[in-house]
Amino acid sequence: MRSLRSILLTGGAGFIGSTLARELLKRTEVEQVLILDSLTYAGNRDNLVGPDRDPRLQFIEGSILDLNLVTNLLRAHRCSGIMNLAAESHVDRSIENPRDFISTNIGGTSTLLEAARSVDVPLLQCSTDEVYGPISFPRYADESQKLRPSSPYSASKASADLIAQAMHTTYGQDIIIARCTNNYGPRQHPEKLIPRLIYHALRDQPLPIYGSGQQIRDWLHVEDCAKGLIATFEKGIPNRVYHLGAKFERTNLGIARTILKQLHKPESLIEQVADRPGHDARYALDPRLALVELDWRARIPFRSGFEQVVRELSQTLRPT
Repeated sequence: MRSLRSILLTGGAGFIGSTLARELLKRTEVEQVLILDSLTYAGNRDNLVGPDRDPRLQFIEGSILDLNLVTNLLRAHRCSGIMNLAAESHVDRSIENPRDFISTNIGGTSTLLEAARSVDVPLLQCSTDEVYGPISFPRYADESQKLRPSSPYSASKASADLIAQAMHTTYGQDIIIARCTNNYGPRQHPEKLIPRLIYHALRDQPLPIYGSGQQIRDWLHVEDCAKGLIATFEKGIPNRVYHLGAKFERTNLGIARTILKQLHKPESLIEQVADRPGHDARYALDPRLALVELDWRARIPFRSGFEQVVRELSQTLRPT
Protein backbone atom coordinates (compact mmCIF):
# COMPACT_ATOMS: atom_id res chain seq x y z
CA MET A 1 0.00 0.00 0.00
CA ARG A 2 1.15 3.52 -0.77
CA SER A 3 1.91 5.80 2.16
CA LEU A 4 -0.40 8.62 3.23
CA ARG A 5 2.30 10.06 5.49
CA SER A 6 2.78 13.35 3.61
CA ILE A 7 0.44 14.21 0.74
CA LEU A 8 0.61 17.06 -1.76
CA LEU A 9 -3.07 17.74 -2.49
CA THR A 10 -3.56 20.01 -5.49
CA GLY A 11 -6.87 21.85 -5.79
CA GLY A 12 -7.45 21.28 -2.09
CA ALA A 13 -9.46 24.50 -1.63
CA GLY A 14 -12.10 23.32 -4.10
CA PHE A 15 -15.29 21.36 -3.53
CA ILE A 16 -13.98 17.80 -3.73
CA GLY A 17 -10.45 18.74 -2.67
CA SER A 18 -11.53 20.32 0.62
CA THR A 19 -13.60 17.23 1.42
CA LEU A 20 -10.63 15.02 0.62
CA ALA A 21 -8.47 17.12 2.97
CA ARG A 22 -11.00 16.48 5.76
CA GLU A 23 -10.97 12.74 5.12
CA LEU A 24 -7.17 12.59 5.04
CA LEU A 25 -6.93 14.41 8.37
CA LYS A 26 -9.13 11.74 9.97
CA ARG A 27 -6.35 9.22 9.35
CA THR A 28 -3.84 8.89 12.18
CA GLU A 29 -1.01 7.88 9.85
CA VAL A 30 -1.24 11.19 8.00
CA GLU A 31 1.51 13.50 9.26
CA GLN A 32 1.00 16.30 6.74
CA VAL A 33 -1.46 17.47 4.11
CA LEU A 34 0.11 20.10 1.91
CA ILE A 35 -2.51 21.94 -0.14
CA LEU A 36 -1.47 23.68 -3.35
CA ASP A 37 -4.23 25.81 -4.88
CA SER A 38 -4.16 28.83 -7.18
CA LEU A 39 -7.49 30.09 -5.75
CA THR A 40 -9.23 30.70 -9.04
CA TYR A 41 -12.99 31.29 -8.91
CA ALA A 42 -13.64 27.67 -7.81
CA GLY A 43 -11.08 27.62 -4.99
CA ASN A 44 -11.93 29.25 -1.68
CA ARG A 45 -10.00 29.31 1.59
CA ASP A 46 -13.35 29.31 3.41
CA ASN A 47 -13.79 25.71 2.23
CA LEU A 48 -10.95 24.80 4.60
CA VAL A 49 -12.38 26.42 7.71
CA GLY A 50 -12.14 23.74 10.38
CA PRO A 51 -9.37 21.64 8.84
CA ASP A 52 -7.14 24.74 8.83
CA ARG A 53 -6.98 24.49 12.63
CA ASP A 54 -5.19 21.16 12.33
CA PRO A 55 -1.42 21.73 12.53
CA ARG A 56 -0.90 18.96 9.98
CA LEU A 57 -2.54 21.07 7.25
CA GLN A 58 -0.47 23.61 5.35
CA PHE A 59 -1.75 25.83 2.54
CA ILE A 60 0.33 27.23 -0.33
CA GLU A 61 -1.18 29.50 -2.96
CA GLY A 62 0.36 28.63 -6.29
CA SER A 63 -0.10 26.99 -9.67
CA ILE A 64 0.41 23.38 -10.70
CA LEU A 65 1.98 24.80 -13.87
CA ASP A 66 4.97 25.99 -11.81
CA LEU A 67 7.37 23.07 -12.07
CA ASN A 68 9.99 24.55 -9.73
CA LEU A 69 7.39 25.26 -7.05
CA VAL A 70 5.90 21.78 -7.20
CA THR A 71 9.26 20.02 -7.23
CA ASN A 72 10.59 22.08 -4.34
CA LEU A 73 7.48 21.40 -2.28
CA LEU A 74 7.76 17.67 -2.86
CA ARG A 75 11.40 17.66 -1.79
CA ALA A 76 11.19 20.11 1.11
CA HIS A 77 8.24 18.31 2.69
CA ARG A 78 9.38 14.80 1.79
CA CYS A 79 5.99 14.08 0.26
CA SER A 80 4.96 10.45 -0.10
CA GLY A 81 2.56 11.15 -2.96
CA ILE A 82 0.47 13.57 -5.00
CA MET A 83 -3.31 13.64 -5.26
CA ASN A 84 -4.21 15.81 -8.24
CA LEU A 85 -7.62 17.43 -7.92
CA ALA A 86 -6.65 20.76 -9.49
CA ALA A 87 -8.78 21.25 -12.59
CA GLU A 88 -11.03 23.50 -14.57
CA SER A 89 -14.24 21.49 -14.38
CA HIS A 90 -17.31 23.33 -15.69
CA VAL A 91 -18.49 22.26 -19.14
CA ASP A 92 -20.20 25.57 -19.94
CA ARG A 93 -17.01 27.49 -19.20
CA SER A 94 -15.02 25.09 -21.39
CA ILE A 95 -17.32 25.79 -24.31
CA GLU A 96 -16.85 29.53 -23.86
CA ASN A 97 -13.07 29.38 -23.32
CA PRO A 98 -11.31 26.04 -23.99
CA ARG A 99 -7.84 27.54 -23.54
CA ASP A 100 -7.88 27.59 -19.73
CA PHE A 101 -8.95 23.94 -19.66
CA ILE A 102 -6.16 22.88 -21.99
CA SER A 103 -3.61 24.81 -19.93
CA THR A 104 -4.66 23.63 -16.46
CA ASN A 105 -6.01 20.15 -17.10
CA ILE A 106 -3.42 19.01 -19.65
CA GLY A 107 -0.41 21.26 -19.01
CA GLY A 108 -0.85 21.21 -15.26
CA THR A 109 -1.12 17.43 -15.11
CA SER A 110 1.97 17.10 -17.29
CA THR A 111 3.89 19.39 -14.93
CA LEU A 112 2.84 17.36 -11.88
CA LEU A 113 3.88 14.14 -13.59
CA GLU A 114 7.29 15.58 -14.37
CA ALA A 115 7.74 16.72 -10.76
CA ALA A 116 6.56 13.35 -9.43
CA ARG A 117 9.03 11.57 -11.70
CA SER A 118 11.93 13.73 -10.55
CA VAL A 119 11.42 12.79 -6.88
CA ASP A 120 9.94 9.32 -7.49
CA VAL A 121 6.54 9.61 -5.80
CA PRO A 122 3.18 8.16 -6.92
CA LEU A 123 0.44 10.34 -8.40
CA LEU A 124 -3.32 9.89 -8.22
CA GLN A 125 -5.13 11.52 -11.13
CA CYS A 126 -8.74 12.46 -10.38
CA SER A 127 -10.74 12.18 -13.60
CA THR A 128 -14.37 12.09 -14.72
CA ASP A 129 -17.03 9.84 -16.22
CA GLU A 130 -17.44 12.41 -18.99
CA VAL A 131 -14.35 11.12 -20.83
CA TYR A 132 -16.48 8.25 -22.19
CA GLY A 133 -19.13 10.45 -23.74
CA PRO A 134 -22.78 9.32 -23.65
CA ILE A 135 -23.55 5.78 -22.45
CA SER A 136 -26.82 4.35 -23.74
CA PHE A 137 -29.26 2.83 -21.25
CA PRO A 138 -29.07 0.18 -19.82
CA ARG A 139 -25.30 -0.17 -20.37
CA TYR A 140 -22.59 0.86 -17.91
CA ALA A 141 -19.06 1.80 -18.94
CA ASP A 142 -16.30 -0.42 -17.60
CA GLU A 143 -12.65 0.63 -17.48
CA SER A 144 -11.99 -0.69 -21.01
CA GLN A 145 -14.62 1.61 -22.56
CA LYS A 146 -13.33 3.67 -25.49
CA LEU A 147 -12.77 7.37 -24.71
CA ARG A 148 -15.19 9.57 -26.67
CA PRO A 149 -15.22 13.01 -24.99
CA SER A 150 -17.83 15.47 -26.21
CA SER A 151 -16.76 18.81 -24.69
CA PRO A 152 -13.49 20.72 -24.36
CA TYR A 153 -13.63 19.92 -20.64
CA SER A 154 -13.97 16.15 -21.04
CA ALA A 155 -11.41 16.16 -23.87
CA SER A 156 -8.89 17.91 -21.63
CA LYS A 157 -9.47 15.36 -18.86
CA ALA A 158 -9.18 12.43 -21.27
CA SER A 159 -5.93 13.92 -22.58
CA ALA A 160 -4.55 14.24 -19.05
CA ASP A 161 -5.43 10.60 -18.34
CA LEU A 162 -3.66 9.44 -21.50
CA ILE A 163 -0.55 11.49 -20.67
CA ALA A 164 -0.47 9.95 -17.19
CA GLN A 165 -0.74 6.44 -18.62
CA ALA A 166 1.96 7.21 -21.17
CA MET A 167 4.29 8.29 -18.36
CA HIS A 168 3.79 4.89 -16.75
CA THR A 169 4.49 3.09 -20.01
CA THR A 170 7.54 5.19 -20.89
CA TYR A 171 9.11 5.83 -17.50
CA GLY A 172 7.48 3.28 -15.21
CA GLN A 173 5.88 6.02 -13.11
CA ASP A 174 3.48 4.93 -10.40
CA ILE A 175 0.19 6.52 -11.45
CA ILE A 176 -3.41 5.55 -10.74
CA ILE A 177 -6.56 7.10 -12.17
CA ALA A 178 -9.95 7.48 -10.48
CA ARG A 179 -12.87 8.43 -12.74
CA CYS A 180 -15.74 9.84 -10.69
CA THR A 181 -19.41 10.40 -11.40
CA ASN A 182 -21.24 13.66 -10.57
CA ASN A 183 -20.59 14.73 -6.98
CA TYR A 184 -23.01 16.52 -4.68
CA GLY A 185 -22.42 17.84 -1.20
CA PRO A 186 -21.66 20.87 0.97
CA ARG A 187 -19.38 23.69 -0.24
CA GLN A 188 -20.12 23.05 -3.91
CA HIS A 189 -19.59 26.05 -6.19
CA PRO A 190 -22.85 27.87 -7.08
CA GLU A 191 -22.29 27.40 -10.82
CA LYS A 192 -22.95 23.66 -10.52
CA LEU A 193 -26.41 22.22 -11.14
CA ILE A 194 -27.65 21.51 -7.60
CA PRO A 195 -26.52 24.70 -5.83
CA ARG A 196 -27.56 26.78 -8.85
CA LEU A 197 -31.10 25.36 -8.77
CA ILE A 198 -31.31 25.89 -5.00
CA TYR A 199 -30.09 29.48 -5.37
CA HIS A 200 -32.80 30.28 -7.94
CA ALA A 201 -35.56 28.46 -6.05
CA LEU A 202 -34.87 30.36 -2.82
CA ARG A 203 -35.37 33.60 -4.75
CA ASP A 204 -38.45 32.39 -6.64
CA GLN A 205 -36.50 32.80 -9.86
CA PRO A 206 -36.85 30.48 -12.89
CA LEU A 207 -34.78 27.31 -12.63
CA PRO A 208 -32.99 26.94 -16.00
CA ILE A 209 -32.94 23.37 -17.30
CA TYR A 210 -31.18 22.56 -20.56
CA GLY A 211 -33.38 21.06 -23.30
CA SER A 212 -35.83 18.39 -22.20
CA GLY A 213 -34.11 17.92 -18.84
CA GLN A 214 -34.01 14.16 -19.46
CA GLN A 215 -30.21 13.98 -19.29
CA ILE A 216 -29.27 11.29 -16.76
CA ARG A 217 -26.48 11.62 -14.23
CA ASP A 218 -25.24 9.29 -11.49
CA TRP A 219 -24.94 11.18 -8.18
CA LEU A 220 -22.19 10.38 -5.68
CA HIS A 221 -21.92 12.09 -2.29
CA VAL A 222 -18.63 13.96 -2.08
CA GLU A 223 -17.65 12.20 1.17
CA ASP A 224 -17.99 8.81 -0.52
CA CYS A 225 -15.93 10.15 -3.41
CA ALA A 226 -13.16 11.37 -1.10
CA LYS A 227 -12.98 7.99 0.61
CA GLY A 228 -12.82 6.35 -2.81
CA LEU A 229 -9.93 8.57 -3.85
CA ILE A 230 -7.99 7.61 -0.72
CA ALA A 231 -8.68 3.92 -1.36
CA THR A 232 -7.55 4.31 -4.98
CA PHE A 233 -4.30 5.98 -3.92
CA GLU A 234 -3.57 3.45 -1.20
CA LYS A 235 -4.54 0.19 -2.91
CA GLY A 236 -4.85 0.84 -6.64
CA ILE A 237 -2.69 -1.18 -9.04
CA PRO A 238 -0.28 1.10 -10.97
CA ASN A 239 -1.58 2.35 -14.33
CA ARG A 240 -5.07 1.07 -13.60
CA VAL A 241 -8.31 3.04 -13.87
CA TYR A 242 -10.97 2.77 -11.17
CA HIS A 243 -14.57 3.93 -11.38
CA LEU A 244 -16.10 5.74 -8.42
CA GLY A 245 -19.81 5.57 -9.12
CA ALA A 246 -22.92 5.21 -6.98
CA LYS A 247 -25.59 3.98 -9.43
CA PHE A 248 -27.99 6.63 -8.08
CA GLU A 249 -29.19 7.83 -11.49
CA ARG A 250 -31.53 10.80 -11.80
CA THR A 251 -32.59 13.09 -14.64
CA ASN A 252 -31.72 16.76 -14.38
CA LEU A 253 -35.44 17.52 -14.48
CA GLY A 254 -36.00 15.06 -11.64
CA ILE A 255 -33.31 16.77 -9.58
CA ALA A 256 -35.02 20.13 -10.11
CA ARG A 257 -38.41 18.74 -9.07
CA THR A 258 -36.96 17.12 -5.93
CA ILE A 259 -35.32 20.40 -4.89
CA LEU A 260 -38.52 22.36 -5.42
CA LYS A 261 -40.54 19.83 -3.43
CA GLN A 262 -38.15 19.97 -0.49
CA LEU A 263 -38.10 23.78 -0.53
CA HIS A 264 -41.91 23.94 -0.89
CA LYS A 265 -41.69 25.77 -4.19
CA PRO A 266 -43.93 25.26 -7.26
CA GLU A 267 -42.77 23.28 -10.28
CA SER A 268 -43.88 26.21 -12.42
CA LEU A 269 -40.48 27.75 -11.60
CA ILE A 270 -38.81 25.22 -13.93
CA GLU A 271 -37.82 26.89 -17.20
CA GLN A 272 -36.54 24.72 -20.03
CA VAL A 273 -33.95 26.62 -22.06
CA ALA A 274 -32.05 25.89 -25.27
CA ASP A 275 -29.76 22.90 -24.85
CA ARG A 276 -25.99 23.42 -24.78
CA PRO A 277 -23.82 22.10 -27.62
CA GLY A 278 -22.70 18.48 -27.35
CA HIS A 279 -24.81 17.77 -24.27
CA ASP A 280 -24.41 14.06 -23.41
CA ALA A 281 -27.63 12.21 -22.62
CA ARG A 282 -26.32 9.83 -19.95
CA TYR A 283 -23.20 9.02 -17.97
CA ALA A 284 -23.00 5.65 -16.23
CA LEU A 285 -19.97 3.93 -14.69
CA ASP A 286 -19.62 0.33 -13.59
CA PRO A 287 -17.87 0.53 -10.17
CA ARG A 288 -17.35 -3.22 -9.66
CA LEU A 289 -13.55 -3.11 -10.00
CA ALA A 290 -13.33 -0.58 -7.16
CA LEU A 291 -15.38 -2.92 -4.97
CA VAL A 292 -13.27 -5.97 -5.80
CA GLU A 293 -9.79 -4.43 -5.67
CA LEU A 294 -10.24 -1.44 -3.34
CA ASP A 295 -13.08 -2.66 -1.11
CA TRP A 296 -14.85 0.62 -1.88
CA ARG A 297 -18.47 1.36 -2.64
CA ALA A 298 -20.80 4.32 -2.20
CA ARG A 299 -22.37 4.09 1.24
CA ILE A 300 -24.46 7.26 1.61
CA PRO A 301 -27.96 6.61 0.20
CA PHE A 302 -28.95 9.23 -2.34
CA ARG A 303 -32.32 10.09 -0.80
CA SER A 304 -31.10 10.88 2.71
CA GLY A 305 -27.80 12.34 1.52
CA PHE A 306 -29.49 14.60 -1.00
CA GLU A 307 -32.07 15.88 1.48
CA GLN A 308 -29.32 16.77 3.94
CA VAL A 309 -27.27 18.55 1.27
CA VAL A 310 -30.27 20.61 0.11
CA ARG A 311 -30.80 21.72 3.72
CA GLU A 312 -27.12 22.62 4.13
CA LEU A 313 -26.82 24.48 0.84
CA SER A 314 -30.09 26.30 1.50
CA GLN A 315 -28.54 27.83 4.62
CA THR A 316 -25.48 29.12 2.78
CA LEU A 317 -27.34 30.23 -0.37
CA ARG A 318 -30.33 31.83 1.33
CA PRO A 319 -30.93 35.53 0.46
CA THR A 320 -29.45 37.91 3.04
